[in-house]
Amino acid sequence: MRRWYSRPVLFVADVQRALQFYVDSMGFSKAWHEDDGAGKVCQVERAGCEIILCEELGRTDRARLFVSLDAQGFRDLKQRTTDRSIPHDQIWWGYDVVRIREPDGNELLFPLPGDLAAG
Repeated sequence: MRRWYSRPVLFVADVQRALQFYVDSMGFSKAWHEDDGAGKVCQVERAGCEIILCEELGRTDRARLFVSLDAQGFRDLKQRTTDRSIPHDQIWWGYDVVRIREPDGNELLFPLPGDLAAG
């Protein structure tokens, strides 16, 4: 069976600001950055989750990225949001999810693992 591999592209107004959020706040690492770090496109990754960040001022689209975590990963995320004062809320999106809006308005949705969900 052939494997499909995808990486979402999130459009940002300032790639350096976006990197600061994803690396410093969310704990991602920078995998690559075009033009030896001076370019407008880069990739961040964490535990197999890869995101391409693209600074393109003409794009005002916003995206929603759905990231599933196991129970311990979710607890780690909740601890990080507390430790780093990352704004987040819990919403209903077919079931309970924690939503983090990054600086450019893109949303990261983390569903509550079954053993942590309210219902």
